[in-house]
Amino acid sequence: MGRLDNKTALITGAARGIGESIARIFHKEGARVILSDIRDEQGKAIAKELGEKACYTHLDVKNEGEWQLVYEKLLLEFGGLDILVNNAGITGFLETKGPFDAENPDMESFEEVMRVNLNGTVLGCKYAIPLMKRKGQGSIINISSRSGLVGIPGAAAYAASKAAVRNHTKSVALLCAEKCYNIRCNSIHPAAIMTPMWDAMLGEGEIREKIIKDLEAGIPLGHFGNPEDVAFAALYLASDESKYVTGIELNVDGGILAGSEARPE
Repeated sequence: MGRLDNKTALITGAARGIGESIARIFHKEGARVILSDIRDEQGKAIAKELGEKACYTHLDVKNEGEWQLVYEKLLLEFGGLDILVNNAGITGFLETKGPFDAENPDMESFEEVMRVNLNGTVLGCKYAIPLMKRKGQGSIINISSRSGLVGIPGAAAYAASKAAVRNHTKSVALLCAEKCYNIRCNSIHPAAIMTPMWDAMLGEGEIREKIIKDLEAGIPLGHFGNPEDVAFAALYLASDESKYVTGIELNVDGGILAGSEARPE
């Protein structure tokens, strides 16, 4: 028996990186997986590769109208939702003009990061809760970041958005507990996970290798993690094994937050 048999899961930002890895592991563990992203061709290709019990739907998480369409699809085709992973997010470095330091922030860039990272998560929770109530249970997993726990001088928007995701997770967890919805909500805080999000900071060739080596010197476990490390944490929070766990923040960071190295950059 798979750990997620008979469960329906929606993963945002599932076309690559952490979201893709979560989709693959959830599917392997028996879930019906709905991948969503704005990278349609990549997302469709992954869903096709996974085959039965996997499909793809376009979803720009900052757009409430698109969440409404996904809500109707999930209600019509699956009768509700068991698991939501709010994974879609941006740093803003590639998607906006910046800058993001606290002294000179470009406010339109700042607001775009907040719209995707925070508003997208808030909307996901808003539409997941009624779908999960129909199933009588559910698990919401919000992908925050180590940057949501410490300050990042050069990425203030990203850090602020991920801190807000962390706090909103706790508000959702307590609301659902108070109302006896049997819906849990937890956050995961990755750090130093090798995904495409790092490309803008690492560069290419020998420079990239040197930067990676320097960063890994500040990670207690001595190396970057990979998306599967986060996916397995999500699997635990999605499964019934964590039925008494809500409102927590689970760090997947190679020990960074356990020590004095606050920011691997």
